Order: sequence, then C-alpha cells, then structure tokens
Amino acid sequence: MALDRDTTFTWNGHSCFEIRSPGGKAIVLDPFLQNPNSPKSASQVEACDVMLVTHGHFDHMGEAVSIAARHRPAWPCIHEMSLWLARQLPGGQDASIGMNKGGTVEAAGIKFTMVYADHSAGDWNAGGETTLYLGDPVGFVVEFENGFRAYLAGDTDVYGDMRYIRELHAPELALLPIGGHYTMGPRGAAMAAGLLGVQHVIPIHYGTFPVLTGTPDQLRAELAAHGLPNVQVHAPAPGESVG
Repeated sequence: MALDRDTTFTWNGHSCFEIRSPGGKAIVLDPFLQNPNSPKSASQVEACDVMLVTHGHFDHMGEAVSIAARHRPAWPCIHEMSLWLARQLPGGQDASIGMNKGGTVEAAGIKFTMVYADHSAGDWNAGGETTLYLGDPVGFVVEFENGFRAYLAGDTDVYGDMRYIRELHAPELALLPIGGHYTMGPRGAAMAAGLLGVQHVIPIHYGTFPVLTGTPDQLRAELAAHGLPNVQVHAPAPGESVG
C-alpha cells in the first residue's frame, strides 16, 4: 500500500533517507552513507535543501558536514550541535538553525518540530581521546507543504509520552527503529505505533550490523499481536523508495 501523499522516502540503509517533498524539496536525514548497505556515497547526493541529523553518533552524523558544505542546506538541529556546526561549515553561525525540543521552525516551506528521543548522544572527537557532545538526541515531526505529517524518530526506545506526539501533531507515518540493542526492537516499535496512532511505518536502524537483529516481519507480527494489523509496514530495500 502506497502512502499516496506526494512524498517520497528513499532509504539508503540504516537510518539514512533522502526525502522528496510534495513541493520538490530534498531533505537528507541522518546521512551515514558509509554504512555497509548504502547503494551510494555522499558525493552522489545530488540535492539537499534541508539537512536533519537526529543526534551526534557517528552512524547518524555520518557525512552530513561534507554534504552540507557542498549544498548549503537549511539545517535545523539541537542547540549544541548548531554551536559546533558554526565552526565546521561555511557561513559560521548562519549555517544551521539552533533550536530545542518543543520548538518549530520553517525551512524550504516545510515545518520541522523537534521532539524528545530516549537515547544518548556524543562520539569520539577528531583526536579520538575525548567525547564530543553535540546535544541531546531528538526526533522530528515534519509537516510537508500539503499538510502530510511524518514522525522521524531517530534512535529511541518506546516511551509513554509518544501519545503527546499523537495529540499535538497526528502524524500519519513514523520512521521507527526496530534493530534492538541500541534502540527499541520490533515489540517496542509496535507499541510506539499504537501510541502514535500512525497508519504507516517505515522500519529503520536494523540489519546494518549483526547486533541489530530486528526485522520488518517481526514488526508486522508484533503489530498484529498488539491489535494493530491495519498499520502498514513499508520495508524498502536499500536504494528503493516509498511514496
């Protein structure tokens, strides 16, 4: 079953997406394009009007800086990440839009609301000796030009306050991690889908490394077990699109 919302989500493995909006804008999400399942490299990203990075772990920040330096997108991000980006990108402090959870900004005609994620953040600095802190992990609710809303969860466990995302934003689609170990697995993702009230789920953060064992079929089974058999699970292969 297609989304039928004039929006295309192309999965490049792990949590990396290229999203094309109804107005033709290109959103790049968590561009870890060096993941072993990615069909393309960072240099092959042809368009980026908006960059979104959910948190500072290497498997989400990935090649975001090099892509942003080339395309100069709008980059809504957590405040501390914006401070770091001011020293990394052409344009200094104007290279990103620092914000925090609960805030909404508009970029390229699309609205981005930052929401909570239950995870950690930070990674080794360039010298590999200390931890580089880039602010709290977050998710985003994206409202596209035609009113379609999608929840981009980033890395998270299920948490009860996802019901407030439903009440405040009513997303139709959720990108939910299912791999387990570092995030929730299929059972948690099924519970999250119920709390969010979504009709569509695209599973993410699975199959990249052996420790990420959750599968889309396990998610479908858990949705049925939780009384949610009508939630559509879209599981494209790397390089394929849902739209």
